Amino acid sequence: MASASAVGLPSFHDFKPETLRGEPGCFRLGLARDGRWWLLDPQDRPFFSQGVTAINRAGTAGGRQARRGPYADTIDRRFGADDPQPFVDDVLRRLRAWHFNTLGPWTGDEFYDRGLPYTEILDFRRMSEHAFRLGPALLPDVFDPRWETDCDRWAAELCGPRRESRGLIGYFTDHALGWAQAGDATPARPTLLQLCLSLEPAYAAYHAAWEFVLAPHAGDFAALCRAWGVDWVNKEALRQLTQDEVPLATRGYLDDQARFSREFARRYVRVTSEAIRRHDPHHLILGCRFADPLPGPDILQAFVSPWVDAVSLTCEQADPVGRVERLHAAAGQPVWVAEFSWSGEAFQEGEWAGEPPGLSGLERMHRRGRAALEAVAAHGAVVGYAWNRWVQGDPGDVPPFASGLVYTNDQTAHEHVEPLAALNRRLAGLHAGAA
Repeated sequence: MASASAVGLPSFHDFKPETLRGEPGCFRLGLARDGRWWLLDPQDRPFFSQGVTAINRAGTAGGRQARRGPYADTIDRRFGADDPQPFVDDVLRRLRAWHFNTLGPWTGDEFYDRGLPYTEILDFRRMSEHAFRLGPALLPDVFDPRWETDCDRWAAELCGPRRESRGLIGYFTDHALGWAQAGDATPARPTLLQLCLSLEPAYAAYHAAWEFVLAPHAGDFAALCRAWGVDWVNKEALRQLTQDEVPLATRGYLDDQARFSREFARRYVRVTSEAIRRHDPHHLILGCRFADPLPGPDILQAFVSPWVDAVSLTCEQADPVGRVERLHAAAGQPVWVAEFSWSGEAFQEGEWAGEPPGLSGLERMHRRGRAALEAVAAHGAVVGYAWNRWVQGDPGDVPPFASGLVYTNDQTAHEHVEPLAALNRRLAGLHAGAA
């Protein structure tokens, strides 16, 4: 594999044996003696993952729910609509030429086990009706016993057939869940406990949340109100606050919010990890792809070994290293930058101190983007990154600021591919500290 042959990479004997995660003969994770985390391929060679998400004929993200986009019409005309093989061969050829070495989530399974390692996303939240969206929360109802059953069924269907695959690196459990956390600041919106207390009674999380907060007060609602420093007549008063987007922020509430968030996250991690490992004990578990805003430590500290082998995040900010640091510090885990792009506004607009004057938006994008990706690769906790999509995205996105590596007409987006190909040749060396 390209990244495993780079000059200056550690040998297998440079890794601390007690840190190795995963099964021999499959992709593993390990901490080198110099303090850098690495993936190890099935031959135990260090591997820095350089991937692309959403590589599929539909040309859209969404995996199994992907809707056919205009890219699919292009591919049908170029390669024919009946045989997927010519399209697959062409994409794999281009990826290798651009020094990518991993197929990211939402890649069509016709690409699997064709010589490039791949990652799978399970979307546990989406696979049943036991989920809720309220305010900033977008989560499965982890207290519903049916959710645990459905997770096991879903893992049997998706992970069971992959358990012997040597090309599979591991599984992301979900994408961009909304944890409704305030982080280190006073909440600006209702947080997870308040939202669960405000759900409809049909949700198990509603009953679990009320039991959680009332149990220390022997079920006395008035005693709970005194502990929280609020003056409510009944539960409906809290629901009205939530509907009005008014967050609870008293000391008593925030203490309970922290404890409840820890319990919620632990249940999520335990159920999803146990489901995966019942049906595939061999491959890595890569977390739930945290998005902005990153949750606080009450959530992040649940994503630890042995339940989870790494943590992952999506990042299109101009300073991704700060987010990597925060995630690594909270969980103490290797970090996968599961989506990265320099096509967002943060990389194009405004003038930064130290930049040459008069740069165009394209020049700023490339200058800032290269620096950000180099800094990500050089970080000792980071084990890989994925460019955020194969196809340009919305047909209305205007090059050179569309985000895909190819346009909907399947022509190469050279403004992204040329600098990325050059960077990809260097990233494993940067991670090893050799470049």
